[in-house]
Amino acid sequence: MRQVARRPTDMSEEEALIRAFVIKAKRDRLVELLSNPKRRREATATLAHFHDLDPRFVLNLQSQEHNPESVARALRQRGAGDACHIISDNSELDGKRMSLEHALEQVIGYGLGTLLSCVPGALAYFEGEERRCILSSRAI
Repeated sequence: MRQVARRPTDMSEEEALIRAFVIKAKRDRLVELLSNPKRRREATATLAHFHDLDPRFVLNLQSQEHNPESVARALRQRGAGDACHIISDNSELDGKRMSLEHALEQVIGYGLGTLLSCVPGALAYFEGEERRCILSSRAI
């Protein structure tokens, strides 16, 4: 029996984010862990040193752009709205939805692995201990 590919509108925002920006070999496992409340922490704990982003969609930020205002501006130029969904190693933020500016203030510079979904499956921000970048499925 042939499986039908699910469209982003059929998926949770987290699943759309992972399927859009994580390398194919790691997607299913990460989606599975994130969707299981008992195993979610296992997934979020990997984000600080996460090396499984698909490089085709990564826009690395210059050091002078490593501040909430610059990142918010760059995300808004690419279509981000007022709010974002958070997947984070920081348990106080993980799974929450909040304003983009407030989320960036809570994330940037702390080195905890975090993904902010700005447009489900199309635009996100990643911060880990070793990198800060925008993820965009549109031409960068």
